[in-house]
Amino acid sequence: MTARVRPDAPKAAARGVALSAPAPHAWFAERGWRPAAFQREVWAAIAAGRSGLLHADTGAGKTYAVWLGALMAFADAGAAPLPARAGAARAQPLRVLWLTPMRALAADTLQALQAPLAALAPDWRVGSRTGDTGSSERAAQARRLPSGLVTTPESLSLLLARADAPRELASVRLVVVDEWHEMLGNKRGVQVQLALARLRTWVPDLCVWGLSATLGNLDEALATLLGDNAGDGVLVRGPREKALRIDTLLPARPERFPWAGHLGKRMVPQVAEEIEHSGTTLVFTNTRSQAELWYQALLDLRPDWAGLIALHHGSLDRAVRAWVEAGLRAGTLKAVVCTSSLDLGVDFLPVERVLQIGSAKGVARLLQRAGRSGHAPGRASRITLVPTHSLELIEAAAVRDAVSSGQVEARPPPDKPLDVLVQHLVTVALGGGFRPEALYDEVRSTCSYRELTPAEWQWCLEFVRQGGPSLTAYPEYRRVLADDAGVWRVPDARLARRHRMNIGTIVSDASMTVRYWQRGGQGGALGTVEEGFIARLAPGDVFLFAGRPLELVRVEQMTAYVRRAGAGRPAVPRWNGGRMPLSSELADAFVARLTRAAQGELDVPEMQAAAPLLAVQAAWSALPVTGTLLIETLRTREGWHAYLYPFAGRLAHMGLASLLAWRIGRRQPATFSLAVNDYGLELLSATPVDWRAVFAEGLLDESAVLEDALASLNAGELRLRRFREIARIAGLVVQGPPHARQSSRQLQASASLFFRVFEQYDRANLLLSQAEREVLSQELDVARLRQTLVRMQAARQVWIELKHVSPFAFALMVERFREKLSTEKLGDRVARMLAQLEAAAGGERGAAEPTDVVFALGDTPARKRAGRGPRRPRRRS
Repeated sequence: MTARVRPDAPKAAARGVALSAPAPHAWFAERGWRPAAFQREVWAAIAAGRSGLLHADTGAGKTYAVWLGALMAFADAGAAPLPARAGAARAQPLRVLWLTPMRALAADTLQALQAPLAALAPDWRVGSRTGDTGSSERAAQARRLPSGLVTTPESLSLLLARADAPRELASVRLVVVDEWHEMLGNKRGVQVQLALARLRTWVPDLCVWGLSATLGNLDEALATLLGDNAGDGVLVRGPREKALRIDTLLPARPERFPWAGHLGKRMVPQVAEEIEHSGTTLVFTNTRSQAELWYQALLDLRPDWAGLIALHHGSLDRAVRAWVEAGLRAGTLKAVVCTSSLDLGVDFLPVERVLQIGSAKGVARLLQRAGRSGHAPGRASRITLVPTHSLELIEAAAVRDAVSSGQVEARPPPDKPLDVLVQHLVTVALGGGFRPEALYDEVRSTCSYRELTPAEWQWCLEFVRQGGPSLTAYPEYRRVLADDAGVWRVPDARLARRHRMNIGTIVSDASMTVRYWQRGGQGGALGTVEEGFIARLAPGDVFLFAGRPLELVRVEQMTAYVRRAGAGRPAVPRWNGGRMPLSSELADAFVARLTRAAQGELDVPEMQAAAPLLAVQAAWSALPVTGTLLIETLRTREGWHAYLYPFAGRLAHMGLASLLAWRIGRRQPATFSLAVNDYGLELLSATPVDWRAVFAEGLLDESAVLEDALASLNAGELRLRRFREIARIAGLVVQGPPHARQSSRQLQASASLFFRVFEQYDRANLLLSQAEREVLSQELDVARLRQTLVRMQAARQVWIELKHVSPFAFALMVERFREKLSTEKLGDRVARMLAQLEAAAGGERGAAEPTDVVFALGDTPARKRAGRGPRRPRRRS
């Protein structure tokens, strides 16, 4: 029995070179595997020339479902094989492009793709092309691309920018987009959409498959991946049979008054004990700074683990990361403390267990990380949640409920990001040129640009042709011009080089290389850290990086030279990107758990452990439950407090707090301090506020939420910040070559200059309106904010006048203090407050009057502003 052969390859079938169907089964059998039904379904679909999306559990076998289908269908397709080099075996031309969202996944994916080639496709060669690919391999690929190429969206765009791209990529038969859920909802996914549309122009029968394990909007994900070809796409679902164990490491003494920010280090001994009695373990944290601290804390507790535990995050040097990954594959490491750098698709078979420090903040993220353990068909995955404060005990119970009911977050694709389109226009102009009419139809075949209007298209063309009305006089912004034949091309080699250095949609602060100081030459590299952090240090200061305390020696040409530090209190690097708001699905599950607790149902260990907190909250206030809005008020030396608990996530609460303060400020003179977390928000006024009266005056009206949200915040500064990223993606500002990178300050200054020029002379510039849209959707999360207001209006308001700071309110109070106090002072203040609150709650340290808690520790009240008009609220969050 032979495999089904593509209709467009009858000559190949006649030659009798198609792989026999039993071949993959035999290869599986040699390894003790049996093809799953979903794998056979994918093989049949690819053989029939159909595209689709494969959604299956992590470790279920998605890679071989698509890869073996490709070998069966395309190993014999197209032109005869050509010699790769003199004396070498004859190799097939490029057939498969395998897109991965992370460079770290490329090596692992490459190893998996190579495994069956000797048995199933000996005339195929596979290689990788990412930012980590060496110059010699790049040179070889410039002469001839391998049969299968593992690459990233950015490197694919660089291939599309080659002048010979139409010829070199015309042999591609299949594109696989791995971890599609990771790119679907951001601009990298848009970059993939445009690249696929370009490839379909050259290869009309192109087969495209996406792989995903954690998605809530599968139909939309399939439609986005396939564009106008979605009608013929197939959605293949793997069985949801993989055993998954979610448990929680319960603290010895759960706190009754929770607060975030201490990173849960009191749990270090228990985490170490779990690592001791487990096989290879991944310890996930949500931020790089938290990973550094936890790694150091584990080593401090168990110095005998030096060399047996390691640290992994995206700012570490590639060689360090490669060493850690090799140790995980070999099973020589007992544990690795890591961030999202190991979230995706890497196949570390020795990993038996995952520990999640703190809340994963979303169901999809938790499932993704859980799948790093037991990463093989038939093996169970286990993830243990390590709460850093008592509210995360409730989150742990809630996330298990959400997983059981299949409540996984959706990831909608961005709508018409014109900065990505502008970049793509220049890329296509480099890759053989384009005719505007044909390219317009091609771009509109994608999901994100389906509603692109002719006027918007024309604006984009004018922008790449002459920079728009305000930049016409500057030659460097005449990036694309039409030649005599009407084909638009990049006219200048210098502009072409500048564009290639700027391709991509990932924008981050400028980073500095961290190296050991060595007289007479450069020492070894440790990784990179944000320039803004180093700028705050002076020579001699100590900071924690790469799991060790380092002393800054000097800074020179974007390199920070360091030496190992002795005793000293380290400062911890702060990276951007650590803000992860609670998802709607997890928030709903959290409130459902509180509702059951209010009815006396504490049926799982996490809720039983949180019982002391819940008891104090219920006694001093009330539990927020489904269908109600809990509003707590308190009068202290600081002023008049209101605590609200909408459970809408940090971003929506930030916008909501600012909006409510702004609306109150229009009714009466007031200045507010604000604090937010994922559960609720605090409004604090130094002057009297009748909270019930102001809430009765339409404070929660959603009709003017857009206008009021923009007015309540420094919208101009938010737009400028978003515009800086847009300007980089659109090619207005460039980072420069690796040896002469511009500093973040230079890039910000350049982008700010463009922003002011456009604001003054080109108000119709569509990049300005895009910046405003992104502020509303990403910075303010206006859609969720409006939904929250609607839900709050419909809810029954439960008003509680506090005599004590409730447990939920205490968490918000600490958030506000953190913005005003150093770590040491914050710790002292929290310790005093906890002692007094515990005493008031019936603790072991004696009694205290409830007002003493805040009166004794409150800040000096703000000066009254009687007789003055509304003022923009001060935001502390």
